[in-house]
Amino acid sequence: MQYVQKEDPETQKERQRREEMLKLENEKEERSKRNRKIVIISVSIIAVLLISTWITYYFLTPGKYDDFAKCLAEKGAVMYGEDWCQYTNAQKAMFGKSFKYINYQVKTGLNKRPTWVIDGKTYETVQSFQRLSELTGCKY
Repeated sequence: MQYVQKEDPETQKERQRREEMLKLENEKEERSKRNRKIVIISVSIIAVLLISTWITYYFLTPGKYDDFAKCLAEKGAVMYGEDWCQYTNAQKAMFGKSFKYINYQVKTGLNKRPTWVIDGKTYETVQSFQRLSELTGCKY
C-alpha cells in the first residue's frame, strides 16, 4: 500500500495560485500572438489598398504631354532609335507615360540616336520640346 501525503491547505492554495498565474500568462501570450496577427493582416491590407490606388491613379490619369505627343504623331513625326541607347531613352523619358503616342521605331545603323524624321527631313540627337514644336507646329 502506498502512502499518499495529504497537502496542507496553505500548500494547496499556493499550488492553485501558481496554476492560475501560469494559465493567465498563457492566455496573455495567446492574446499577444492574436494581436500580432491582426496587426500584420491590417498592415498588409492597407499596403495592398495603397498600391492598388496608386496603380489605378497612374494608369487612369492622362500623361502631361499626351496632346503634344498625339499631335506629333498626327503630323507624321517619327522617332527612330534603339532601346539600349541612353539618348533614345532620355528622349523617351522626356515624354513620360505620354511616349506611348509617339510613332517610335527601332532602327539599327543610325549615325546618331535618336533620329527624328519630320516632313521628310532628318533631325539627329535628342530634340527639345521647343524644337519639336517649331518643326511641327504642335504646342507642348
